[in-house]
Amino acid sequence: MPQLLPQYSSQDKSIPLLSTNMLVPFILVAMLFPLWGFANDVTNPLVKAFKDIFLISNAQSSMVQFAFYLGYGIMAIPASVQQEFNFFLAALCILTCGLALLETTANPYILSMGDPATATRRLNLAQAFNPIGSLTGMFVASTLILNKLQVEEFRTAERVAHPEYAAMLPSTVDDKLTTALSEFSISDPVAHQAMQAADLITVRGLYIAIAVVVAILFCLFLFVKLPRTISHDNPLTLSELGATFKRLFKNGRCIEGVITQAFYVGAQIMCWTFVIHYGMTSVGLTASESQGYNMVAMSIFLASRFICTFLLGFFRLGQLLMLLALGGIAFSLGTIFIGGMLGLYCLIAISACMSLMFPTIYGIALKDLGDDASLGSAGLVMAIVGGALMPPMQATMIDNESFFYSIPSVQTSFLLPLICFVVISIYGYRAHKIYRA
Repeated sequence: MPQLLPQYSSQDKSIPLLSTNMLVPFILVAMLFPLWGFANDVTNPLVKAFKDIFLISNAQSSMVQFAFYLGYGIMAIPASVQQEFNFFLAALCILTCGLALLETTANPYILSMGDPATATRRLNLAQAFNPIGSLTGMFVASTLILNKLQVEEFRTAERVAHPEYAAMLPSTVDDKLTTALSEFSISDPVAHQAMQAADLITVRGLYIAIAVVVAILFCLFLFVKLPRTISHDNPLTLSELGATFKRLFKNGRCIEGVITQAFYVGAQIMCWTFVIHYGMTSVGLTASESQGYNMVAMSIFLASRFICTFLLGFFRLGQLLMLLALGGIAFSLGTIFIGGMLGLYCLIAISACMSLMFPTIYGIALKDLGDDASLGSAGLVMAIVGGALMPPMQATMIDNESFFYSIPSVQTSFLLPLICFVVISIYGYRAHKIYRA
């Protein structure tokens, strides 16, 4: 049985990442990676935006992430017509069903585009283009959505009308602004509904733009014939499904990889979603200013992705994964216990540690799976559901508004990403010491 990812040394630098005939197909498939990066990170700011637009709790607004990563298409136009939060959730779920199909096929296809010895480095290179889409999504969210929301203009006007807020804690100010918005919805429901409608139209336009970009990419792939690879020559049949499941469940490296991937995606989405809450509550920034720091984090993530792809030529996969996870733990502790601007800097620095994790966990888990890599890949993409389950848990902690040894809830909520990095560090250690990856 042909092997998609046989035993290899990540330090073998003499083997080229790509053959000449695979360059154009690689570029085309790599163009897909910014697509779901854009979709992921243009959605993160909507958590805070929907909280203010619909006057709901953090836990309720985090259902945006639950719906998005549960589906992991179609855009959210019906939601803007009905002006119901649940319609947006359904549309986001449908959108990510299509993204799941793309990720399930694109990742293993990149792995199979050259020598198996360079498979994970090749996937890291392709994944390096993902943050470009993410950065674009963040920029669009910050400049074309958050800055144009009438609810954000209302909050700014309230700050100007109450200069005494400048002497208050950021978390107290945020509560007062939310209360003022709620009182406005009661005192003048017609004006509030008009504000809601205008903001939802702004959000709708974003997904129309996504549809146009997807249509252009669809046309490109429609007229370009991609070469077949080993993984495509041995498609999984229905009769082989049961036997494949049994082999995968007996493969500790793969099962642990799926579990670890779920924790990684959860950590990534929590750090990039609640940086806005952290900036507004712990530092006193506006939503747009907080999103600016999120863009800085993504820029660091992008630079670190290319740096780590280079370092994979000198370090073993598990070794580098473990070291970066330990860095994530250290910065998470700073985010929790320091607070303020320095705590925000620690939160931003976590992105440098996360850059390597998704494709490296992916490559380690699929190593030596042969034709079973097709189903193993699907399991790793399904692990993205970790991004659906964990943000609501963190949002619930933030809503609790309790203090742990005088630490605000928005800071203590980052205990959850810290736990995720502990799990990742353990997998990195086991991959290095036990699985020899």
